[in-house]
Amino acid sequence: MHRVPAFPTIREDSMKIDLSDKHAIVSGSTAGIGLAIALGLAQAGATVVVNGRTQERVDQALAQIRDKVPGARLQGIAADLGAPDGAALLFKQVPETDILINNLGIFEAKPFFDISDEEWQRFFDVNVMSAVRLSRHYAPAMVKRGWGRVQFLSSESGLQIPKEMVHYGVTKTALLAVSRGLAETLAGSGVTVNAVLPGPTRSEGVGNFFASMARDQGVASEALERDFLKEHRPSSLIQRLATVEEVANMVVYLASVQASATTGAALRVDGGVVRSIS
Repeated sequence: MHRVPAFPTIREDSMKIDLSDKHAIVSGSTAGIGLAIALGLAQAGATVVVNGRTQERVDQALAQIRDKVPGARLQGIAADLGAPDGAALLFKQVPETDILINNLGIFEAKPFFDISDEEWQRFFDVNVMSAVRLSRHYAPAMVKRGWGRVQFLSSESGLQIPKEMVHYGVTKTALLAVSRGLAETLAGSGVTVNAVLPGPTRSEGVGNFFASMARDQGVASEALERDFLKEHRPSSLIQRLATVEEVANMVVYLASVQASATTGAALRVDGGVVRSIS
């Protein structure tokens, strides 16, 4: 039976997020949204595990965080979490954590009829199974302690499947199902489970994507971004790409004690792209 946690005591006059007694893992955190999340958690005082596929990228990310947060408590682990062996390496070095941010993900624009079986499988392994494996390993100990935070980085593309990358959208929809299902499984345990849905965001991957297209078309990246929003995301209310920091702010809040009553939710940081009031 789940242990019923005590209600947290929160000062009514303060929303200062203090994670100085917490440990966090952020998968795929050497660049973009993942790096911004790792930085935000470190700024809140958490001990943060930074993860990437190569040691060089991990070391670069650690240096960037330490440059902005002197004295940050960090651990870098180079492992491909899209594969079982990589996950096993992480589990061996980091057996438990308080906060798990399943951020690892890949994307690629490709017409539906050109997506092979192998590519479908690769996207599912990296975007979905990495999060499943990590959550399956780390959540039980959180339950035993009566406190924990599990988050899944989905996307507005999980609600509005983009025709230019159906395989990506499908994996992001799957994460919404996994997130809600795990939240139901852990009901009453003191462990919250939520999904965060960024919209078009100026991450390293997206920036490189636009830069590559801009070079091919002989136009400026900024003009291409504006045209993309106008053509593919005309419902955007902020009418610009979000910053990685704006997404990270939501994630850091959900990792806090202040967010103790938010679970089973899908929270959008999409600039209003999804035309829905729910």
